[in-house]
Amino acid sequence: MTFSDHFSRQARAYSLYRPHYPAELIEYLSTLTPEHELAWDCATGNGQVARSLAQYFRCVKATDGSAEQIAHAVSHPGVEYSVGTAEQPEISSGSVDLITIAQALHWFDLESFYAQVRRILKPSGLVAAWCYGLCFVDERIDSAVRRLYEEILGDFWPEGRLLVENLYSDIDFPFAAIAAPEFVMRAVWSCPEFVGYLSSWSAAQRYQEHNGTDPLARVDAELKAGWGEGVRTVTWPLGLRLGRVEPQPS
Repeated sequence: MTFSDHFSRQARAYSLYRPHYPAELIEYLSTLTPEHELAWDCATGNGQVARSLAQYFRCVKATDGSAEQIAHAVSHPGVEYSVGTAEQPEISSGSVDLITIAQALHWFDLESFYAQVRRILKPSGLVAAWCYGLCFVDERIDSAVRRLYEEILGDFWPEGRLLVENLYSDIDFPFAAIAAPEFVMRAVWSCPEFVGYLSSWSAAQRYQEHNGTDPLARVDAELKAGWGEGVRTVTWPLGLRLGRVEPQPS
């Protein structure tokens, strides 16, 4: 199976500038599994979810198809990092209590991945996938970000990005659904940190490779004027899908 690598080129930017998921989300997920032996954080990126899961699970396996992402992941004694795709995990059948996929499900071969979910989850296990779309700061900054996202980078987003825009509301998720509360991700950033986050977008990297220029330069003045001095709060609503594998008829 071919791994579509959208992120190796900006692995260092991911480790520096990606926002952190709310601790309340990880704690909530841990309450939904009766056992806490093994969690698999699939497409772990820099490992932020895996490290949070290690507070609640005896062992966390964290995999990513990108060797560069794994190389930039922060080590943790409770996390086992390895390079591997979502569709071919080297994990024993019926051994996993929780599978997490943060901001990545839309890149997978879903049929192949879901077959693996059914294989490795315990009967009481949970699969949790979430994503976030555009952020919100204030009207002026949000307008500049939308222009960057839609007009400047529009042709450089892979097709799977459309599922994120709807916060996974229409992604194929063939499991026994669990209603999820709403979670919001927040970061308190300076303007350079915010620009660093925007530059970590895969489409921004793809634009720069194609055109030889930085797409952020086209909105830089707008962002700086709208931001002003000091730090601002950046907010992202999360789209969360939760489910369990339905028993097969005997």
